Amino acid sequence: MEPRFDLFANELGAKISKRFYNVSLAIQQSPLPRATQDLVMLRVSQINGCGFCVDYHSKEAAAAGETSVRLHLVAAWRETSVFTEAERAALALAEEGTRLADADHGVSDETWAQARKHYDDDRIAALVYLIAVINAANRVGVIVRNQGGSYEPGVPAALTD
Repeated sequence: MEPRFDLFANELGAKISKRFYNVSLAIQQSPLPRATQDLVMLRVSQINGCGFCVDYHSKEAAAAGETSVRLHLVAAWRETSVFTEAERAALALAEEGTRLADADHGVSDETWAQARKHYDDDRIAALVYLIAVINAANRVGVIVRNQGGSYEPGVPAALTD
């Protein structure tokens, strides 16, 4: 499977990508814990089948100090003992917020209540936007067939120019 289009090589695509990155940067700088952000981005990317994003987020999380055990188990987080209750609430919200079409309720009141139990207004705002942004990024990656496997940790230069 070959990539279809290089968004960074296109002037408009690069301009939009930089704006997209700036939204992600605001979320990264929020009070939502970095580990939670990394786990959510990885799990959502797994669900959406974005190889580039799974590669990117797993390597960035590892570079930030996340353990290989937690990275390997995030796909089966419900069946593990390595995630905090707050992380479990974030992962549940991320899954329901990603699989909107799979349930008639969207995000359940129970899942929302669990997330609110662990996250204040600023953290929940960051979490909601994080889920939305990573879903959008996954869709871009899948549509243009960005390939996973060759990402090296560090901010892509094309986004910071």
